[in-house]
Amino acid sequence: MEVSALAAEQGGAVSRPQLLAIGVTQAQIEAALLARRWRRVLSGVYVTFTGPLPDLTRIWCAVLHGGRGAVASHGTALWLHDRTNLLLPSTISVSIPHERQVSGRPGLVVHRRRDLARVTAAAGSPPRVRLEVAVLDVADQAAAEEAALDPVLRAIQRRLTTADRLRLELSSRGRHRWRGLLGEMFTEVDDGVTTPLERRYVRDVERAHGLPVAERNRTEPTRRGNRYRDNRYVDFGLLVELDGLEAHPPEERHLDRARDNATAVTGQGTLRYGWRDVTAWRCATAEQVGTALQVRGWRGAPRRCGPACRITGERVDPYRLGPV
Repeated sequence: MEVSALAAEQGGAVSRPQLLAIGVTQAQIEAALLARRWRRVLSGVYVTFTGPLPDLTRIWCAVLHGGRGAVASHGTALWLHDRTNLLLPSTISVSIPHERQVSGRPGLVVHRRRDLARVTAAAGSPPRVRLEVAVLDVADQAAAEEAALDPVLRAIQRRLTTADRLRLELSSRGRHRWRGLLGEMFTEVDDGVTTPLERRYVRDVERAHGLPVAERNRTEPTRRGNRYRDNRYVDFGLLVELDGLEAHPPEERHLDRARDNATAVTGQGTLRYGWRDVTAWRCATAEQVGTALQVRGWRGAPRRCGPACRITGERVDPYRLGPV
């Protein structure tokens, strides 16, 4: 009965130390394995059923393999915190106290961490690091800006956490690969304006690709404070809106629609971009803005910002946007 209760709490997984602690002998473990009532998944870790392993059971097996103090971390912990439309990574990640050493296995990565007690969530089964820690860990492993932004924006948009909490966790770290990029995003919360995003648009989209210089509007009041509303290409009847943290609540989206509709009545067009568009997709964004300007009479063409730039100088489908 004790074995059944333990397994029920852990997705059907149990470890050899746990079994020995409640009085199960090594001979009894071997007998259950020989009879195929149990099966060994990892060294010293067993499941008490047959058939495919559910996701939670896979995570429990990895945590039990990690031993004392082990918790799910990185993308695995992120999945535990937010399972909606999010797939469990094929490789399970666990973190263990730095003073211990545990070998990884195919499909299992073990991280050693000095501050594990600080970053572990107060509750949760299986045990895992806090959401903010998991988000920043996943972002830190990203090889490109888009991949770094995705977990951060998703967590904020889904109201799982806030920019303030993420910024606080970021400040506690000595190193983070994307500290500058994420720090600029979180600054918007303090300023109440999209200054960092505006600066990146001007530098990385407009200026780097030889687009005309837009007229920058002065700040205007909103329900959440003052913000820069747009970049106005006056001679061509085009507005470029920058949407900051891309986390507008659904109940406020009608304000964006109303503003866009009012703009359309005056004969002007509106393009709307966020952080992904201005950083990871900056060349595609410049290409789209350039095409919109050409349609409205601009005789120039966007130029390549570097060897890897996707811009060809030819007219393109104005609906195309996103990574190559």
